[in-house]
Amino acid sequence: MSVETVQSAQVSKPSSGNWNKLRKIGHYVLASTSFGLVVLLIVAAIGFFRYTDRVANLSIPVELEKVEAIVVLTGGYQRIDAAVELLERGIGKRLLISGVNPATSGSAIKRATGANEDLFSCCVDMGYQAIDTIGNAHETAGWIHKYGYKSILVVTNNYHIPRSLIELTSASPNVEFIGYPVSSTDLKTESWMADPIAVRTLMTEYLKYSLTKLRSWTGTEVAKGLRADMPKAGSKVSAVMFH
Repeated sequence: MSVETVQSAQVSKPSSGNWNKLRKIGHYVLASTSFGLVVLLIVAAIGFFRYTDRVANLSIPVELEKVEAIVVLTGGYQRIDAAVELLERGIGKRLLISGVNPATSGSAIKRATGANEDLFSCCVDMGYQAIDTIGNAHETAGWIHKYGYKSILVVTNNYHIPRSLIELTSASPNVEFIGYPVSSTDLKTESWMADPIAVRTLMTEYLKYSLTKLRSWTGTEVAKGLRADMPKAGSKVSAVMFH
């Protein structure tokens, strides 16, 4: 081996002091990252259980006399049944079913809920535009603007209420929205924690709720979540589809 080769190898080889410094920095970064992840998981877990506790303790509104209309966000016939029953009881003047699948007719919903023919014909509107909760909010905003309502009862699953109210208020800031929770799972006991479907649903909704709050706080603009080629809620085309 030549002298130049030995000298080159010595130059390229880091000194023991520098190597120890690099190891310390690496250990520090790893420890800091691990600690940050643990803290993040703890905060997320606390937030999740606070969220489920809040959802579990949502109560059905008592004073509904001031409600002018009802909107139900689709996601199951249990929600629609509850909304139609409220309308039949004389709560609100009109009902919007927001986010209906384009393949579902008003007649099909009417048969599934067993609602009165005359009630559906006069007082129920189908919203086919919304494809998500943001779309529900914008579809509802257009419907509210058409009729001039100021107080709306929002019927959806209990775990969906917090995020729905944020989106609806964002799209219609001058309207009062009152949540009417529909419960499919008893969250007041710990039995739901043994149900993987319930846990997955709640965790997913909590993540969406957290992102919605962050988006609202930062003022980030997103797509309106509407099908551009579908009739607007309350339009003549929608009304015809009830028959």
